[in-house]
Amino acid sequence: MRTERDKAGRKIKVKQPDNKAALGFLAPWIIGLLGLTAGPLLYSLYLSFTKYNLLQPPEWTGLDNFERMLTDDRLHQALKVTFTYVIVSVPLQLLVALVLALALDRGMRFLPFYRSAFYLPSLLGGSVAIAVLWRLVFGADGLLNAILGWMGIESTQSWISNPDTALWTIVLLHVWTFGSPMVIFLAGLRQIPKSYYEAASTDGANAWWQFRHITLPLLTPIVFFNLVLAIINAFSNFTQAYVVSGGTGGPADSTLFYTLYLYQEGFGNFRMGYAAAMAWLLVLIIGAFTGLNFWLSKRWVHYDD
Repeated sequence: MRTERDKAGRKIKVKQPDNKAALGFLAPWIIGLLGLTAGPLLYSLYLSFTKYNLLQPPEWTGLDNFERMLTDDRLHQALKVTFTYVIVSVPLQLLVALVLALALDRGMRFLPFYRSAFYLPSLLGGSVAIAVLWRLVFGADGLLNAILGWMGIESTQSWISNPDTALWTIVLLHVWTFGSPMVIFLAGLRQIPKSYYEAASTDGANAWWQFRHITLPLLTPIVFFNLVLAIINAFSNFTQAYVVSGGTGGPADSTLFYTLYLYQEGFGNFRMGYAAAMAWLLVLIIGAFTGLNFWLSKRWVHYDD
């Protein structure tokens, strides 16, 4: 209880708000934030300045791990592979998702079935089972070569064992998991008022003009949202590259994704300090891409206001 004065100048007692219940409900989240997120995050930052092999106490080495990155050829190859993967797979995935969302938005029959069927790859695409299936599809005796044989094109190569094609099989796997952005695009399309299209049709606008001047501008916030999430997910891809390449990043490091090389250094070579430094470099790269997207969004993302 605390004492205050009313408008007449009389002292009155005011009951203080009880925040104990709120703190009690927030306690599990706060404990999780400190123990499972903030604590390990800060500890990994400390490890990035140390030499640590998981068996002996960390040894402070300053900036040695970051200096080593400048001369690490495999790290440079991992960055090249990852950037190629992100730059190619993200636009293709969003394009496929948008095209299918536009098709589903036309009100076809059995829409719930198609929507669920198209969303299914997003649920399974990151699983080990699908990645193993992908090895079978693109193997020497896989489904792709069988289809080419039916078309009269004889091929006995293993697409995942060829340095020129191995990365593109993983790109195709990523594009195949278009379900999540497709559902978000479809939800955004359903929010565009039909009266805009009716007015445009009355004025003689064709379908392409309506898409370019009505659908696309009003859908830019959804495009931006999907773009940011897709870039983050692409940079963080690990399972597909690990299973398809057998954990080696081969052949000839053509599928050596950044996260895969980070895993090899940390848990394969027991250079946990160097792996922590690599993880923080990845955080900076993703942060830079995200910040750049937000900065550029002012020029092409259109909101209702």
